[in-house]
Order: sequence, then structure tokens, then C-alpha cells
Amino acid sequence: MDKNSSIRYLKGIGEKRAALFSKLRVFSIYDLLRLYPRDYLDLRAPGGLPPYGDGTPHAVSCIIVGKQAPARIRGGLTLYKLRASDGKEDFTVTFYNTPYAYDRLEIGQETVLYGRVTGNLLKKEMNSPQIFSAANRGLVPVYPLTAGLTQNLVTAAVKAAFAAVDGLPDPLPPELTARHGLPDLYTALRGIHFPADFHQLAAARKRLIYEELFQVRLGLSLLKTEAAACSAPVFHLSCTEEFEAALPFALTGAQRRAIDTIKQDTASGRPMNRLLQGDVGSGKTMVAAAALVLAAKNGFQGALMAPTEILAVQHYEGLSPLFERLGIRCGLLTGSTKAKERTALLKALGDGSLQVLIGTHALLSDDVQFCAPGMAVIDEQHRFGVEQRRRLNEKFGCGHLLVMSATPIPRTLALIFYGDLDISILDELPPGRAELTTHLIPEYKRADMYAFLKRHIDTGEQVYIVCPQIEENEENDLKNVTGYVEALKKTPLRDVPCGILHGKLKPADKDRVMAGFASGETPLLVSTTVIEVGVDVKNATIMVVENAERFGLSALHQLRGRVGRGSRRSYCLLLSENAAALDRLKVLCRSRDGFLIADEDLKQRGPGSFFGTEQHGLPELKLASLVTDMDVVRTVSEDAAELLRRDPALKAHPALRAEVDALWKGGAIL
Repeated sequence: MDKNSSIRYLKGIGEKRAALFSKLRVFSIYDLLRLYPRDYLDLRAPGGLPPYGDGTPHAVSCIIVGKQAPARIRGGLTLYKLRASDGKEDFTVTFYNTPYAYDRLEIGQETVLYGRVTGNLLKKEMNSPQIFSAANRGLVPVYPLTAGLTQNLVTAAVKAAFAAVDGLPDPLPPELTARHGLPDLYTALRGIHFPADFHQLAAARKRLIYEELFQVRLGLSLLKTEAAACSAPVFHLSCTEEFEAALPFALTGAQRRAIDTIKQDTASGRPMNRLLQGDVGSGKTMVAAAALVLAAKNGFQGALMAPTEILAVQHYEGLSPLFERLGIRCGLLTGSTKAKERTALLKALGDGSLQVLIGTHALLSDDVQFCAPGMAVIDEQHRFGVEQRRRLNEKFGCGHLLVMSATPIPRTLALIFYGDLDISILDELPPGRAELTTHLIPEYKRADMYAFLKRHIDTGEQVYIVCPQIEENEENDLKNVTGYVEALKKTPLRDVPCGILHGKLKPADKDRVMAGFASGETPLLVSTTVIEVGVDVKNATIMVVENAERFGLSALHQLRGRVGRGSRRSYCLLLSENAAALDRLKVLCRSRDGFLIADEDLKQRGPGSFFGTEQHGLPELKLASLVTDMDVVRTVSEDAAELLRRDPALKAHPALRAEVDALWKGGAIL
């Protein structure tokens, strides 16, 4: 049977069960073989009962010695009780509303029960254990499930899938599997589903993790190759002197180097695909402005896309005077743009009289058409991801792309997350930045802190207070936004106008609250971490973070970047009662270097502290972890580069190319 055949043709599946498997995104036999276990039960050497019933799972080899009559209790629940012996002592086995388990076990039968053992020296019991044959030995897979599917059913289906396929072609080049000592695909899949021991499981995981990261890296490289395949607008005019003369300040050396690199890229005839990575306040916006001016002065149009309306408005208000001084017409397009104004903008865009358009996702609308597209800039690109970069690229044809990120990340992570981009780094802050210090505030100084906040608010300054959750949660005692606002009524801040911002608010309400804070109308903002990255409130001088131990160092560094953007001395105050976290948090008190902090965060918490779980446009990783597999990331990057030098479009490796295309959301990359 072909690996791409529907699983409904497998023994024991059929249409109804195939529909259940589809909820796990399993449609074909190959999908089923790629449905990896999430855990394993160790039945290699089941033993007797533990001395104490500590509630931990155990595999117990036993004999059924007695059965009680089923007993109905309140709520329509039926208890099925048995007595079993491990050869030394008896224990009780209880099943709830599962007569088939009770009927399956007969007196005198040898079996293996796997479950939690509770009780004491005199009396032990197992409730609802899993039942295995006494002959069953080895590591038993535990699969992800959905309603209607059981572990036994999925296991039987996977066995049927292996029986249905006669081997599997290996997409990895044999020289790579030999170089790294990797098993072939069929052996690896058998080893991850039904390993004989942990050594076999480790070998299977090593192969499949390598394959997964290798295909992700190949996909990103092919995206880069695709972008470079067409001819791009050539920007002959430099206009750097004219641009710098229009600025009220001098550029830093790092900004000049980044602009020079952009000039080289845009003069090459190949599309620029560049990431501008810089710490908070390093001046990325001015580099972006230089790129847009470069396009306009060479007769092309540019766009700057921001993730939120308030950030787009801020860019427009900050850059349009600069563009005006340079004779460049700039417009703003967001979801709030009135129909009449939108029509005029699109007309001007279409006839070329509008040279720069700043906006939100609205720029991706089908009716937004540039007559001379040349330069697309994406701000806070991690809020958009690979797919939206591609959509904007398609709108700009073979134009140039500059994406910006205020999240410094180590080079190794950049190999995966930004593998389709060249990277420029702004590692220098502009002079004249306000002094910003970070302090750990012990709980006993909370009252002093509130008095400190009140004194600064009374002088016209503004304050952010960040809590880790929106509402009170019975499972923890973390600070929450709604409860915090109530608690402030008993502090010196009781009469201070306070804004509330969190993820459950509607977008329009978020914009209204943030606009009130940005205008100075609201001096105090209590928020979760939805505070917009990049929003520039000059009067905001204090950032308070409650339960600071709940955040990664990079996230805290981003939060404190919301203050110190004016000329006044600023503060970041971190509160935590977690003694174990204090040494980690002290890194922030010692350094404002975002790259140093990012490296430390990577060591302590792994890449999840940068990106969360969605990986921002990358294919979902089933096995590989960017926390534990960083060495593999380096290896696959080198191997992918070597393979693509020999075979740029993978024409000589069609099976591998098919796997890469399937991984990247089922669509061919080239």
C-alpha cells in the first residue's frame, strides 16, 4: 500500500475512525507513521508493589486472586473491584464504569498493571490502571489522543500502518546519514514507535530531530534562493548626505554601517532581504527611514508596516516631517482610515504621487497597489512571521525587504528563525539617552515604592505597572491586573487616573487606553505584557514589574525599554518573592546590553523565552527543541549550505524536496 493512501483503508480503521484521526491531522498512512508518541511506559521489567503507596506510576507484575461483585454508588457510578497479588502482598484494583476491564481480568490470570499505587504498609490499591499482557515487555508508546480514540486503538493502527508499507524511501542523502551515524527512515520510525530499549529510542530521536531541523533550514534557504532569483530595482543614487542633513541629530556608527549595507544590497540588482536587529532604543527607525528615502529618491515607492495602529500612527507622526523636508509625500493607512481618505490614498499610490505609505496589516489588502514598488519595511517583524513577509514580498514583486526586530537573539537562534534573511546588527545606542537603572524591590519596601511612584507622577512623569495575569487565579497568588487596580485604592496612588490594558480587551479599546497613556491624560497604566513594543511615551519614566520571576530576562529587558525614552532619569523596578530567581534577575541590574541578556536568557530558559510556542511562521516542530537541540541547529545549517551548493533546487533529491515542501504547509517553496 502506498504511504500516501488514506488511513481508512487500514485494517480496523474505516471512515468513522479516519474522521477521528483527522482531528490529530492524520489523514494518510504516512501521517500516522509521523504521529510520534508523546511518552512511553517502561514495561521492560515490571516488579512488585513499592514499599509505600506514594502515588507515583508503577508497572506491577501480578496475579488476579479475587473479584468482588460490581457495586453501584451515587451518581450512577458503578465500581468494579478486584484483588491482586504481586507474590508478596495483596492489593485492591478498582475500575470506575469500565466493565470491559473487569471482565477482561480472570481469577488466576497473570497480568501487568500500570498505574498509580496509593496506600500504606498495610493496605495498597491501584485505581483505573492500564492492563497489559504478562508477556508484554519493552517501552509502550503513549500517543496524543482525541475523543473516541484510545491508546490501544492508535497503537493497533500504527502497527497496521507498518504492515501495510513495504519499507520507506529515505529522503536524507546517504552521505549525511553515514556522516552522523543516523538510522534510515524506516528504522527510525520503528524505533520511535516501538523501541526495544532507550538506546534504540535515542537513535531514532536523533535521526528524526536532525531530519526535522534539516528540512526547516533547507526551506528557509530555498525561500532566500527564491527571493534572489528575480531582478530587483537598482538604486543608483546614494542620497546619504541629503538624508543626514535633514536630521536634527547625528547618526551612530552602527546606523551608518547598516545604511551602507542597505545601499550595497539595493544597488546589486538582487532583492534585499535583510533583518535589522537592534537593542531597545538603538535607532532602527532612522535606518528604516533612510531605506525608504533611498527608494523614493531613486524613483520607487516604499511601505512601512507596523503590528498595531498606535505604532503605525507613531511612525507616521515621527517620520512624515522628515520626509516632507526631503520632498517626499507620505501617507497613513490603517483599519480606522475613513473610506474617502482611503480612496484618495490608493489613488495617489496608484499614480505615483504618494511615495511612502505607513500602515498596519491594512497594507496587505488586495486593493493596495503600488505603481513603482521598491522598498518594504516591516517593524517588529516577530509579530508577523514568515508568511506575512512573503505576502508583502508578493505585493512588492522583486522589491527590497527590510524587517526590524527589537528582540536581540543569539546568532545560533537566528540561523533558524531568520535563515531566509541577511542580518545587520545595531550594537550602539545613540548619545544622550536618559539614565535607566534597574532595581530589585523587596516586598517589605512596597509601601515606599508606591510613595516613590506618587512623587514622580506629581512631577508630570508616567508609570507602567505590569502584572503576569489578568484576573485572580485560585491556583496561584500572582498579581493580576483587575485585583491590582483595586488594591491601588488603598495606596498613595488612589486618586491617580489609571488605565487598564490586557489581552481580553477589544482592539479598539486597547488603542483607546494606550492613546490615553501616550497623550499623558492617564499617568498610570496597569497592564499585562501587551504593552506595545516600540510605543514611545517620553514622559514614561518608571516600569514596575510584579512577579518578575515569571518573565524571561529578554522579556523584562523589552519591558524596561518602554521607559527612559526621554531626557529624564528612569527606573525599572522588579518585584519578586522568589529567592531562587534573584540571581537571575540581578543580570538586569548589572547590564543594559540586550545581546548579553539574550545570551544569558538562552542559557537559563531556552529559546521559548524569546518566541513562545508558535515560532512565528515556521513549520511546527514535532520532536526538535530549540532548547535542547542547539548543537543540531549548527550542524544542519552547515549541512544544508553544503547540499544546496551542489544542488540549489534539490532537483537531484526529489524525495527530500517533497518532504521540505510538505513541511512548509504543503505548498511548494519554489
